[in-house]
Amino acid sequence: MKSPRSLCFPFLLIAFLFSNAPSVFAQVPSEIQIDSIAQRGMRLFQVPGLAVGIIKDGKLIYSKGFGVRSLRTQLPVTSKTLFGIASNTKAFTAAALGLLVDEGKLQWDDKVIKYIPEFKLYDAYATQELTIRDLLCHRSGLATGAGDLMHDPDSTDFTVKDIIYNLRFIKPAYSFRSKFAYDNNLYLVAGEIIARVSKMRWEDFIEQRLLQPLQMNSSAASYNDCKLSANIIDPHNKVNDTTRVVTRYTSTKDDAAGGIYSNVEDLSKWALMLMNSGRHGDKQLLSEQTAKQLWTPQTNIPVGNGGIYHTHFAAYGLGWFVLDVKGYKQIFHTGQDVGMVSEISMIPEIGLGIIVLTNNESNAAYAIADQITDGYLGVTGTDRCAEDLTRSQNNEKKTAERKAEVWKQVHQEQGNKISDIKKYTGNYHDKWFGNISITLRYNRLWFASQRSSQFKGWLYPYQKDTFVFKWQNSEIDADTFVLFGNGNKRTITLQSIVAGGGYNFESLLFEKLP
Repeated sequence: MKSPRSLCFPFLLIAFLFSNAPSVFAQVPSEIQIDSIAQRGMRLFQVPGLAVGIIKDGKLIYSKGFGVRSLRTQLPVTSKTLFGIASNTKAFTAAALGLLVDEGKLQWDDKVIKYIPEFKLYDAYATQELTIRDLLCHRSGLATGAGDLMHDPDSTDFTVKDIIYNLRFIKPAYSFRSKFAYDNNLYLVAGEIIARVSKMRWEDFIEQRLLQPLQMNSSAASYNDCKLSANIIDPHNKVNDTTRVVTRYTSTKDDAAGGIYSNVEDLSKWALMLMNSGRHGDKQLLSEQTAKQLWTPQTNIPVGNGGIYHTHFAAYGLGWFVLDVKGYKQIFHTGQDVGMVSEISMIPEIGLGIIVLTNNESNAAYAIADQITDGYLGVTGTDRCAEDLTRSQNNEKKTAERKAEVWKQVHQEQGNKISDIKKYTGNYHDKWFGNISITLRYNRLWFASQRSSQFKGWLYPYQKDTFVFKWQNSEIDADTFVLFGNGNKRTITLQSIVAGGGYNFESLLFEKLP
């Protein structure tokens, strides 16, 4: 089923990199071996289509598509097929700010309020001290995914202006600059700074200042700018255990965090420019200093035991994850959108870059990229795809068991009539998310958000004053507890059924309106 545009994939990938499972090839993988890796990953993870690009020593040496763009059309994926790269967009936003730094129009450590005077976070100190650098390296104190409900799922009526304004109402989960916690919305703030300083829309700036100079001629900063392309994938996911085309995420409000569509040929030009210290052909697109800044660690991330790569550190730079593998510096990022996953990985010291794009939500892109990387690093042993598939299946099993346990309790409660069910009905308000309504339909409770048209569904009794919310859209796999408070003022809080899964509801507090 379709999951939220979740933020767990970067952490899953880091955990996988630190695992102790080595890979099958002891030497540089041949074209035939790379074909085999991609095809096996596609089969094991049930991916309809994917594309792989490999850079070595300044050249794109491998570029190929596998499978189909869509189960509906059965048209083949090629190296020119467009995929949503989701959070790999963040590096473009960081680079765009770097261009403005190079031009002297701003500095990395300028305060955000210098450019957006109305900007405010819940914490007054963080408001005054938050810099452009802070926007890009996930250390603001906001929890992972905080506020994402304002743009996910699709079809909310929040504007970028609304989202930036409402950040002031979201309580931080951690103290300022104390901990890494992945964030989308501060990249929207970064996009707004780009727009205000350049006097251009973020999308126009990205296309005119990065995509066009790099001759990324098929790529677009937003789905709206490429939706008529004849060579673009459809997103896929499992719905009721069957892989099928799912509804594409089309909102443009979070483009600065995840809007770009591209292919492996175009993305190779982007990676080559970065690996060449900001130079593309005979032109210095980014200064060497700015290119270096993008890959300089800013926020530390715990690494565990280091795994087979003997990793000593991991961190987030400006739009990129940074870590050491087998003594080399690796730069990478992942992206997950509805029905799509991407990875871009680079080890500049050995001239290696790997790009994998898939048209379903699975760990296939990561397993394929890691297995190819292992071949170049001379790591031997077992199968990355098999190891990661087993890990994924175990996690899915635990999730399914937890959900089954909850729904078993729900079914047991169905025969018990709630004598005062009307007490739960009414309109409720949250400071940053707005109003929801709880109404009685056919003697059952119906939950509906006024600002997020897909956030609606039935409430099923679970325990005293606690219900389970089931999304009406069967593609959204994010069943949620809805808890009614019994204080002087009736409140509603929400909590994911599966810890760490689904949306971030922790900062929501709905209070009943008179």
